[in-house]
Parts: sequence; structure tokens; C-alpha cells
Amino acid sequence: MTLIEKIVASPHDYTLDVETLGECKIDSPIRNREFIDPDERILITENVKLLHDATRHLGITPSFERAGPHQKIFHDPSWSRVGIVTAGGLCPGLNHVIKGLVEILMFDYGIKTIYGIRYGYAGLIPRFGYNPIMLDTDTVDTIHEHGGTMLGSSRGQQDTGEIVDTLARMNINILFCIGGDGSLRCAHDISEECRRRKLSISVIGIPKTIDNDLHFVGRSFGFETAVAEATQIIQAAHTEAKGTFNGIGLVRLMGRDSGFIAAYATLANPVVNFCLVPELDFEMDGPHGLLAALSYRFDRFKDHAVIVVAEGAGQRHIAAEPERRDASGNVLKKDVGEYLRQRITQHFKTCKREASVKYFDPSYTIRSVPAKGTDAIRCYMLARNAVHAAMAGRTDCVVGNQDDWYTLVPIRLATIERQKVNLNSDLWRAVMDATGQLLYFGGECNGFGRNGETVP
Repeated sequence: MTLIEKIVASPHDYTLDVETLGECKIDSPIRNREFIDPDERILITENVKLLHDATRHLGITPSFERAGPHQKIFHDPSWSRVGIVTAGGLCPGLNHVIKGLVEILMFDYGIKTIYGIRYGYAGLIPRFGYNPIMLDTDTVDTIHEHGGTMLGSSRGQQDTGEIVDTLARMNINILFCIGGDGSLRCAHDISEECRRRKLSISVIGIPKTIDNDLHFVGRSFGFETAVAEATQIIQAAHTEAKGTFNGIGLVRLMGRDSGFIAAYATLANPVVNFCLVPELDFEMDGPHGLLAALSYRFDRFKDHAVIVVAEGAGQRHIAAEPERRDASGNVLKKDVGEYLRQRITQHFKTCKREASVKYFDPSYTIRSVPAKGTDAIRCYMLARNAVHAAMAGRTDCVVGNQDDWYTLVPIRLATIERQKVNLNSDLWRAVMDATGQLLYFGGECNGFGRNGETVP
């Protein structure tokens, strides 16, 4: 059951409304701009049946608040002091977002005191000694040309009370948190602590997850760039595979618990023959295992193969290896790519068959480049709508994207569970069509079964 279906089934267990700090009484300084109506809402889905079901259960049609500039705002720009923090792993577009935040704050609202918090949430803990830097339009002028984040980042749990102490001491009344699910949960905790202390601080999240695993935010920034960068690696793997008899190009892509990058990169490069994702279990041995599937392709079809595997796929096959965690407490996935390389190599050696595996692991290369094309545009649009939300006194929310609309989503709802590839979706069916892997694994594909017989 998808999250939307869960909301429809149990509407009282979820909230779609974003918290506000109070009534907006200050005239916005923005000029020559069409303002949004505070009551404007955007539907959570285009599925008419689900909307009808939700309306029947809720009495209202489920929707999110539309993001955008308000005619009346909560925070006084002349007194506002802003903090910007980037946390978690790197992702294409971080500098684009920082640049967008600074420019909208200064150009639209005239806010001049903008702190760049260094090295993630650790920068808000005084004992680490990471002094903030002052940001203006000159300091961020060309940062979008570079990958990574000019502020630095870090992982690890920090004390929420100490963070809020620092915000209060610095008189910061707006904090922008650019991060994935863990970083956004931290932003939620900060917002909760501010609420408990009755501090009027807007905490706004900007969704950064290269795995595209957050709900209701649309396609997260950096994802399209990651897919585009993976294209070159897959093409290289295909070239290497074709360069030798029974050649195998093996590419491991990012995707701890969600296989979106692997799935989309496969569709963008239909030379891939096997796409392995965390959402779908697979066997290694036996008549329907990966090793037999490779042999079947070599015997009946082509003398080369390309495999794309997400980092979180097939973890049960290497469960015996020691568990490791990162500084944030996330379980580090074991290297399924190296495991597959060894098993495939040993399999063909045991069978006394010629085969050659070329293993590519471009994870850090892919995530460290600057955002490109429409991805860069998305970064700027998320940033500007985050600023407008903060100035209107919204808090404990993340900026989402529904088609051409930008919305405000409660952080708890966006991070309640990881978004995963739906194995019944058009996306996954398209991956099956593009790879033909059902045929190799012994299922049915394009009307033909494993042994070439017609499938009804």
C-alpha cells in the first residue's frame, strides 16, 4: 500500500497542514509580484479515484498548502537574521540552493545578515569551533559552477538543545536546513524545541536526497544530474563488455534502500540487461538465479552483458559480513558490487567458461558534480519558495514539488517512511521491458518464455 493509499484509509493518522508561527501582519517588501492566496491548496495526487475515496473519508479533498510569496509576512526583514546549513552526504545542486536562498533573501526581502553554518549541524555546536561565515550575493556569485557545498557538511547526531541555544544566542529567526531524511528529522526536532521554548524561529527544510526517497517532494534535486552522470559510466561498461568474449560490465550506483537511480539510469541507457534494486529480491544460484541468467544470455543471445545494481540490493547474500554504521547511525550497506564481481568470476571459472567482469563504482563521482539543466532550475525554485515560506512564518516543513506547483509539506509526513520503487508501477515494468531480464531469469518477457516458447 502506498503512502497516499494509507492516508486515504486512515486520514486521522496524518496531517497535511503546515505549522505557522502566528498571524502575518507585515506588508511584504516585494514589488511587482503576484502574490498567492494563503488559502491556495494543491492536490496530493492526480489519481481521481484516490481523491474521491479520500474526500469520502475526510470530508475534504486532501491537499498541501501552495508555496509562494505572500502579501503579508510574519518576520520583519529589517530584524531578520538567517542561518543556512547543509547536512548529510553530498549531492549535485547544493551550491545552487545556497546561491538561490541568499539571492532571494537579499534581492526580494533586503535581508543582509545571513550566516552560512559550516559542516552541518556540528556548526551550531560551539565546542567544535566551526565559526559561521557571512554570506552575500558576492560570496555566492559563482558557487553554482562547483559541486559539493561551500559550507561543508557532516553526519552525526547533535544535541538539539545546544543547537537551539546557539540559534537564540545568535538571534537567528530563520533556519534553512538542506538535507535528506535524517537531516530533516533533525530539523523537525529543532522546530519542536523552538516551539517548546516559545521561540518564533522558522525552520524550513529543502529536500536533498540523491536517492529520491522522500515522499511528496517530487523529484529531489540532484537526482536528474546523477542519472545523467551515470549514463557515461554505463556506456563505458557496455564498451568494456563488448570488448571481450562473454564480457560483463558491472556498475554499482547509489541507492541504499530505494532503487530509483538504478531504474532511471537503466531506462536512460537501454544497453543494460540486468537491473538489481533493493525493492526486489533475487537469487544468485539455482535455475532462476543471476548466475544461470547470465549463462542463459550468453548461450542463447549475446556474448556480453551489462548489470546495474543499486548499493542496497542483494544485502542478504552478504549478511554474514560485520555490520558498520556511519556517524548518523545509518547502517552502511555492504559492497554488493564487489560481491557480485567475485561470485560471477568464480562461477564462470568453475564452469571452465571464458568470461571477464569489469567493475565500475562511480558513487562519489556522481554525487560530487554540480547540478545541470532542469536540475539546476529546480534547485533555484526550491530555494525561492523556501524563503517565501519562512518569511510567511511557516515552520517544521519542507518544500515539495507537484508537477508545475511547489508546495509545503510537514517534515514528519515527508520523512514518515522511505519512498521506494513500486514493483507494480509503469516505471518498473518499463525497466523489465528495456532489460528483458525476466526472460533471462526464467520468467516471461515480451511474449516469450525462458526456452523460447510462446507465452500466452
